[in-house]
Amino acid sequence: CIYIRSTVTVIGLYGETIEVPCNNGAAKPEDLIFTKWKYKMDDGTSGDLLVKQAHKEKAQIQAMDGYKDRVTIAANSSLMIQGGSLVDQRTFTCMVVYGSNLDEHPVDVLVHSKEPVLNNGAAFGLICYVVFCLFQLGVCTAADANPAAVIMWSKNGKLLVADGKTIIITPSVKMDPSTGLSTTTSGLQYTAVKSDVGAKFTCTAKHSLETQVSAPETFIIHYPTEKLSLQVLAKAPIREGDNVTLKCNADGNPPPTSFYFSIKGQKVTVKDSDTFTLTAVTRNSTGDYKCSLVDDDKMEASEKVVVSYLDLSLSPTGKVLKMVRDTLLVKMEQDASGDAKVSWTKDNRKLDEMPRFDNVTYADAGFYVCEVSVAGIKRSQSFQLVVEGTPVIKKMTEHHSEDGRHKVLTCEAEGVPRPSVQWSVNGTNEENSYINGKATHKITVVPTGNLTITCIATNKLGNHFMALNDDSSDQALLIVFIVVGLIIAAALVGLFYWLYIMKSRRGTWKTGEKEAGTSEESKKLEECKAKV
Repeated sequence: CIYIRSTVTVIGLYGETIEVPCNNGAAKPEDLIFTKWKYKMDDGTSGDLLVKQAHKEKAQIQAMDGYKDRVTIAANSSLMIQGGSLVDQRTFTCMVVYGSNLDEHPVDVLVHSKEPVLNNGAAFGLICYVVFCLFQLGVCTAADANPAAVIMWSKNGKLLVADGKTIIITPSVKMDPSTGLSTTTSGLQYTAVKSDVGAKFTCTAKHSLETQVSAPETFIIHYPTEKLSLQVLAKAPIREGDNVTLKCNADGNPPPTSFYFSIKGQKVTVKDSDTFTLTAVTRNSTGDYKCSLVDDDKMEASEKVVVSYLDLSLSPTGKVLKMVRDTLLVKMEQDASGDAKVSWTKDNRKLDEMPRFDNVTYADAGFYVCEVSVAGIKRSQSFQLVVEGTPVIKKMTEHHSEDGRHKVLTCEAEGVPRPSVQWSVNGTNEENSYINGKATHKITVVPTGNLTITCIATNKLGNHFMALNDDSSDQALLIVFIVVGLIIAAALVGLFYWLYIMKSRRGTWKTGEKEAGTSEESKKLEECKAKV
């Protein structure tokens, strides 16, 4: 029985070994007798290639033409064709004989070129001197391909479509008669516009086995200047002493190389450059600046330059010495190019307003800083206020210690420089402090009865003292209480006796007796007065 299977297709690569499978690579029958490969010749007849007997190791080559030295059979019965070329694009048939059966497996072979070559045309980089001109932009070639490659053009990654006017694409395909491989060539004519400056053009060759993209290319477009702009190259804000560069930008291509710069009303010509530098600008440099074309000074551009400045004057500055209760006038003046921000600090602590000193105190002493800022500029000045005064003892106090057997004496004195404190008595556990012009001195003493204690505060400007009576003895207090009690009792007795005499005299006035009373009454009155 003869069985003819459906035809399958195999694609081989040009120049490489082509493997043509038998029965799609299925396993050999167990009762295989032999395998034979044949092919369809150019005239349509069948030609033999080789025969492989099942019991023999080597195949018998039957081909007498160009396949004689190019064909072999693999272990799996596949036909191996070395050096694949376009002549191998034909039908090959594998004939398998086993038992009483004969099967035929036809295979169509196609040969493709693996790597088409892209050749960018030398036309890239041509100059268009006028916009909207149509010119040959480039040529792209894909050589030695099979089947022939298809070439497409793109701008900035977007496919270009020929319209016969602004975009013209001319493709052509030529076949090499010796190899049968095709070379595709495509030329691009393109109408340039200003927006095409810097545009990247590529060509793409699409092939059944591989797609290749050329390296991007750009081309130059020339067009006249239509607009100018003036650019101020300086770090903002511009301050007095800075250098400022003016740059004139023209939109023509190529740009002009010479310009006029108008500097405070004076026209300056700059050749082979588009910049002009103002050195060490001042506040008087503020104003409008212009640039224009040398060949057309009516086309111009302008820009305003603003120079920031700040002046600060502070009185007083440096070290300022004042006596306590003096008056100090602080005066600050500033001149700025805009609204200035003013801040004050004392010893690095922020103040709400400028300090006033109508009656200087020790607490006013410190380091004062005035800072003014405007548009990125800062100025600061300072003064240090030193307040001095002769010592003044503000308070002397005493109180019992925790054990009740001692007394703690405290003397508080104000003065600058720091006053030294001395006592008229000796003490222990001395404690000293000096804060904001106030000196505090404490000592511990043993009570000694009635004693006047003196505190003396001294500095280079003078001294001051204060006394304190120490009536701290319990015995002395008892005596004072007794004396006061006796005086009060005697006064009460005298009052009662006087009232008694007044009552007794009422009868005498009625009988006409003398107001002096009896001699006995006079005697008692004298005794009472003596006691009092």
